[in-house]
Amino acid sequence: MANDASTVFDLVILGGGSGGYAAALRGAQLGLDVALIEKDKVGGTCLHRGCIPTKALLHAGEIADQARESEQFGVKATFEGIDVAAVHKYKDGVISGLYKGLQGLVASRKVTYIEGEGRLSSPTSVDVNGQRVQGRHVLLATGSVPKSLPGLEIDGNRIISSDHALVLDRVPKSAIVLGGGVIGVEFASAWKSFGADVTVIEGLKHLVPVEDENSSKLLERAFRKRGIKFNLGTFFSKAEYTADGVKVTLADGKEFEAEILLVAVGRGPVSAGLGYEEQGVAMDRGYVLVDEYMRTNVPTVSAVGDLVPTLQLAHVGFAEGILVAERLAGLKTVPIDYDGVPRVTYCHPEVASVGITEAKAKEIYGADKVVALKYNLAGNGKSKILNTSGEIKLVQVKDGAVVGVHMVGDRMGEQVGEAQLIYNWEALPAEVAQLIHAHPTQNEAMGEAHLALAGKPLHSHD
Repeated sequence: MANDASTVFDLVILGGGSGGYAAALRGAQLGLDVALIEKDKVGGTCLHRGCIPTKALLHAGEIADQARESEQFGVKATFEGIDVAAVHKYKDGVISGLYKGLQGLVASRKVTYIEGEGRLSSPTSVDVNGQRVQGRHVLLATGSVPKSLPGLEIDGNRIISSDHALVLDRVPKSAIVLGGGVIGVEFASAWKSFGADVTVIEGLKHLVPVEDENSSKLLERAFRKRGIKFNLGTFFSKAEYTADGVKVTLADGKEFEAEILLVAVGRGPVSAGLGYEEQGVAMDRGYVLVDEYMRTNVPTVSAVGDLVPTLQLAHVGFAEGILVAERLAGLKTVPIDYDGVPRVTYCHPEVASVGITEAKAKEIYGADKVVALKYNLAGNGKSKILNTSGEIKLVQVKDGAVVGVHMVGDRMGEQVGEAQLIYNWEALPAEVAQLIHAHPTQNEAMGEAHLALAGKPLHSHD
C-alpha cells in the first residue's frame, strides 16, 4: 500500500452519508483540513435510497388520492392511473437537484473528496484506491443497509428490500409488508395510494411500536379506513414462492399471499470487513460503540450515524457529525438528547413526536405524577378544511414541563418544529398557551392543546 505522506489531514471521514458529509462541511468551515471518502455517491442512503426518494413516492401517492377524492371539494377530476416511469422521473429529478447542490457544497468548502471503497488501516489512516490517507483523527460513518431475518433471503425479485421497492418498475397488484415500523408503514401507505392491495405484518402488538400507544392506535384506525390490512402480534415463520407470487406463513400457522413481499424489518450497520475490529474499535452486533461525544474507545477514532446504536434518522446523523467536527475544532460541545429529537413517519396520516411516551413518563416519574391530554383535530378549522383527522397528545409532569408531544394527522410533520422547542426548552403548558398561534392553521392545534392543558380550553371541551 503506497503511503502518501505529503498530506496529513486533520480529519479523515469514511462514509459520505448524512453524518459523514455534515462533519466534513462543518469541519472545513471551522478550518480543519478534511478528506471525505465515499464508495458510492455523497449523500448516502438518505438522499439516494431513503428519506428523499420515499417522501417523493409518498407525495405522488398523495396527489393520486387527491385526484380520486377531488369531487368532495367541488373539483371535477379523473384519476387515470399511475405512470410509474413518470413517477420515477419526478423522484429522480428531486434527488439529482439535491445531489448537485451537495456536490457543490463539498467543493466550495474545499473538502478533499475521494471516491472509492475505504478501509480503516490504522487508528489514524484509511486505505482507499491503493493509497493510504493519513489523518490526525478518523471518523467512521459507513451507514446501514436493509436487514432481513434468519432464513429469509432478499432476492430482489419477489422478495425485496426498500432499495428494490424504490426502483420497482410497476405498482404491485398486491404486497405483503413485513414490518410495521417507519419504513414498512410508509411503503404500505404509498402503495395503497397507488392502488395496490397491501397487508402489513408486524410481530409486536402495534404498528409504529416505538411511538406512544395512542398514536399507534390512531394510525391503525386510519389504515383500516383506508383499506390497508395488517396482522399484529404474531411473528414471521417462513416465506416461499407460489406459482405467481409469495406466500408468508406466521408462527401461528396463518398464511398470507401476494405478488411481492417487502422486507422492512429495519436496517443494520455497514461495518463488516472494514478493519474496525482489527484496529481495536469496540463493537456490538456490528455497531460501533461510542460515548455521548461520539468517541470510540480508540482516542483517534469517532463514529456517527446509522453505524452507531442511536436513532437511525438523517437529522441525527447531521447533528452527530456536526458535534464531532466542533469537538475536534476545539469548540464546546453538548451531548445530544435523543429524546428531544423530532421523529416523523410520513405515511397518510403522518405520525410525529418529540419527547417520551406516556408509558415511559409514568415509568420515570410515577403514574400519579404524569398528566396526559388529547386534543382532537376535529376542533381545528384548517384540519376540517383539509379533511384530516387525528390528535395531538401532550404528556406533562404534573405541575411541570411538557415531556412528550405526540401527533397524528396530515402535515403533522410540519408541526414538529414547535413541539421540539416545547420539549427541549422544558416549557410549561401555560407558557405555550400564552403564545398566539395563527388562525386557521394546523399549528393552531398545538396552541389549543396547551390552552386545554393549562386549564383554559378554547375550541375544546374541558
